[in-house]
Amino acid sequence: MTSPPEVDVVIVGAGITGIAAAAELQRACPDKSYAVLEMRDSVGGTWDLFRYPGIRSDSDMYTLGFGFKPWVEPEAIASGASIKSYLAETADQFGISERIRFGTRLESASWSSADSTWTLGVRDASGEDRVRCRFLYLATGYYSYRGGFNPALPGEESFEGRIVHPQEWPDDLDCRGRNIAVIGSGATAVTLIPSLADQAAKVTMVQRSPTYVYIAPTVDPEAEQLREEIGAEKAFHEIRLRNLHNQQETYRHARENPEEFKKLIFDAIDEVVGADVREAHFTPDYEPWDQRVCVVPGGDLFRAIRDGAAEVVTGHIERVTPTGLAMRDGTEVGADLIVKATGLNVVMGGEATFEVDGEPVDLGRSWTYKGLAFSGVPNLVYGFGFVNSSWTLRIEIVNEFWCRVLQHMDKTGATRVTPVPADDAMPRLPYTPGVTSGYMQRAADRVPAQGDREPWVNPQNYAETVRLFETVDDGVLRYG
Repeated sequence: MTSPPEVDVVIVGAGITGIAAAAELQRACPDKSYAVLEMRDSVGGTWDLFRYPGIRSDSDMYTLGFGFKPWVEPEAIASGASIKSYLAETADQFGISERIRFGTRLESASWSSADSTWTLGVRDASGEDRVRCRFLYLATGYYSYRGGFNPALPGEESFEGRIVHPQEWPDDLDCRGRNIAVIGSGATAVTLIPSLADQAAKVTMVQRSPTYVYIAPTVDPEAEQLREEIGAEKAFHEIRLRNLHNQQETYRHARENPEEFKKLIFDAIDEVVGADVREAHFTPDYEPWDQRVCVVPGGDLFRAIRDGAAEVVTGHIERVTPTGLAMRDGTEVGADLIVKATGLNVVMGGEATFEVDGEPVDLGRSWTYKGLAFSGVPNLVYGFGFVNSSWTLRIEIVNEFWCRVLQHMDKTGATRVTPVPADDAMPRLPYTPGVTSGYMQRAADRVPAQGDREPWVNPQNYAETVRLFETVDDGVLRYG
């Protein structure tokens, strides 16, 4: 479709966040006109971009799915293809698809206080274009679609095989019978390895240091029973509330009683591969949730290790050789395919540029307002979910708050709203405090900071977030 030259709202991105935002906008503000800009040719966001073997959610679909669109499939941990299909079905069912302008990338956004309007510079197949809107919602996620974090390794040019990054998985890559080295220990690596192990001659997980890996059940018997008793759609809402509570309690328990939480994780791993393997390769030297805990449904990663289809090497890579990897301790890892599951490049706003009344805006120098807006930037929100729980749970709180802001603006006749700090000398605290993951540390200068007081905070607790979002007229949001 062709967007009108001016709409009330532009939503950038047609993944989980953008579809959720559009649905809530239609429900709460049905008189608002809107358009969705999506740089890819299909809905899905993450679940359209990533095509590597075994791609799946690491959150259950009762909480990763939408509260307004029950997940009725039997699997709680879903494949990437299933999630993409669910998102496409949702967009069609709620009439969102017809509002999406595919193949259109946001390149710049310029705010004018004179007419309370954003002018967006976009690019599509026909070239450059302009779109105007009164409110801008960035549903662009938190990482770069241009490419993943791909640090060069000494000797890569000498490798006689193929080197790939999961974010750019080739369609023509045949893994059957290959000796594969997967570099990494995060969610991508622990997802890839069991799937590759079903095809390859041997898969070796090469990690610099261990990650916490939690074995989750493949089937939730309580959920299955409830679905049989009251039906899949009704059961969805009860299971969602239960899982929301369990996620928050699990995180709290892990932070307050880390040794108990470790034992829970370690005992399950020991049952599959034994304590020796776990102590050598799956016992991190940091506390649980200092970095994200990876989920392995049914323990498939550990079953692959137990059965000899996969192995783990922990240590520093000295260099890439023609036939694999040479480790600093002298270990040789033979491979004819190297997969660099080395992570993401975190960015804000889809890497577009922003300015307010002709002045460039450095989003990395701003403060976050409640984890959804930037200090000093009018009529703009961005979607950022929980890092320790399902992304969608926080997104739906953000969307409900945002639509109440729009309703308040209509009620009071305001044409703009801006979060304005009372104290420009607030200390700059990390956007996600306590999270030491490399991808967040590398992005410290590209994401807004937290302050030392509300509402300049980004809580990662559901109850705190709900409380923080109670009022849309807190004296910090300046309506004009």
